Amino acid sequence: MSERPNILIFMTDQEQGQVVDPDHPCRTPNADRLAAEGVRFRHTYTPSPHCCPSRATFFTGLYPSRHGVYNNIFNSAAIHTALNPGVVTFGEGLRDAGYRLIFSGKWHVTAAANPADLGWEELITTSTAGTHHGRTIDDWRQAAAQPAEPGDRVRGHIQRPGWGDFVVYRTLPDAGPKGYEDLHDYQVVEKAVDALHDLKESDGPWVLYVGPVGPHDPFNVPQKYVDMYDPAQIDLPESYRDTLDDKPRLYQRMRRQFWDQLSEDEVRESIAHYWAFCTLEDAMLGEVLDALDETGQADNTLVIFLSDHGDYCGAHGLYLKGVPAFCEAYHVPCIARWPQGIVEPGRVVDAFVSLADFAPTFLEVAGIEPSADLSGRSLLPLLQGEIPADWPDAHYTQCNGVELYYSQRSVTTHDFKYVYNGFDFDELYDLRADPHEMVNRADDPAYAGIKKDLVAKMWRFAARENDIIFNPYGTVALAPWGPAEGLRS
Repeated sequence: MSERPNILIFMTDQEQGQVVDPDHPCRTPNADRLAAEGVRFRHTYTPSPHCCPSRATFFTGLYPSRHGVYNNIFNSAAIHTALNPGVVTFGEGLRDAGYRLIFSGKWHVTAAANPADLGWEELITTSTAGTHHGRTIDDWRQAAAQPAEPGDRVRGHIQRPGWGDFVVYRTLPDAGPKGYEDLHDYQVVEKAVDALHDLKESDGPWVLYVGPVGPHDPFNVPQKYVDMYDPAQIDLPESYRDTLDDKPRLYQRMRRQFWDQLSEDEVRESIAHYWAFCTLEDAMLGEVLDALDETGQADNTLVIFLSDHGDYCGAHGLYLKGVPAFCEAYHVPCIARWPQGIVEPGRVVDAFVSLADFAPTFLEVAGIEPSADLSGRSLLPLLQGEIPADWPDAHYTQCNGVELYYSQRSVTTHDFKYVYNGFDFDELYDLRADPHEMVNRADDPAYAGIKKDLVAKMWRFAARENDIIFNPYGTVALAPWGPAEGLRS
């Protein structure tokens, strides 16, 4: 391995993994450029389908049951607002090893410490201590004092009496020749580009984290990027006509109460706006990569492009993330480039990768032995063209809801997916014949053995990660086979 590399992380927010696939109609030329010079990880997943737990996993290498962050840390429904005592982030290890840490963008990891408290130099930050997401009771009292919302539904909006409209998408006027000069994300990227020019004089290795907030909803995008896509030419998602009749009632309620307000033309327009947002973020990724090249630092810089979680964006007729457990919310893009450290650039890796794998990766490439107690494993062997024989053969998730609490766990192999729903009946999908998760086989006797094997895998992983789903009381012990069955096998 070469000398300790610099590390450049570009993490978007709520980007579907498939939008950067080579055959996907979303235009991401800079992600394609990065993949041609690096490694594309085709099966990268977040352990939890929303910001805080997924980002906490990325920074700590631990699953939510170990780091303690389960949902949004910045409102009164937070289960925990901070990482568990004793949990450390990869940045602290790199700082102690002599790395300079620079942070620009979204944090959303813990309310008890900002990046600067953990060794980072802050350029511009959001979702840090003191933030509040949502409205207070006083806010609602003020809203109640206003006249009721009149009129017809606005195109691209969801009407929610007493809550206010939910904006799904909107077209913004262009700002400057790039079209996005007045967006917050451009400020984040501009600061990062300036930092790269300063870092070329640095004596030691550095880590630069760039965290824009797009393509997070609402999909409000400048005209220049919206015009790149014709909604009339966009196909509805393969799963759009899923009735959800064989799936949890909560999924059905979300679709029928909210998202079915959108016409099929509006769904196509929403997808066009979402892809436009992804293309915009890709343009900003290109600005960062260009600056890295211009400053002569690319050869020994490990670049990681990824997201914290995805968005349904019309799949199964749904939007946003959280419960349900379909792949669009869990599958994230991931591309790595490191000219001095990657073997056979241009490869595609099909091994399962988790957001928990990045903290141990960063530590190992910096010459620090990662703790064997982490949930994740270093990706260094995969970067070097090897897949260890004991590499995980499944991906596992932990979701306890967002602001409403639902216990949900899932196990995904390359062939099957089992979802344990503590709030409703379970799901089982045969991914070989049903990659879009349309037909729930959980009650099909032909799949009983497969279901039992996946439940056993769930319990073994839950035991390893000290999960909180082991209570045997009659109102909560709802898995079809209990932990003794899984741990016995």
